[in-house]
Amino acid sequence: MSDPVGLIGGASGPLRDGQPGKVQNQPTDGEAFRQALFGQLREASEMRQDADKAVEDLMTGQRTDLEGVLLATQKADTAFQLLQQMRNKVMEAYQEVQQMRV
Repeated sequence: MSDPVGLIGGASGPLRDGQPGKVQNQPTDGEAFRQALFGQLREASEMRQDADKAVEDLMTGQRTDLEGVLLATQKADTAFQLLQQMRNKVMEAYQEVQQMRV
């Protein structure tokens, strides 16, 4: 299974310096999650812009490789679907927290 957006095993994961339980340069208060999420959103947006440009170039005759255009559109679609699934999971978790009794 591939990771087109780079969430699995990317540089955003916790970095350990060889000591059990010690995390190096880890932002706190959800900052790491926010940075990872915005980074992936930015990357998915760039993929979509690349795909749009590739389709536009193909339609205007500036580009002739159909395979490259298909690959760019598939990458953009896969990145969008992955982000959509992440959003759905976050919303499910939020709704579960809302229903908790304090």
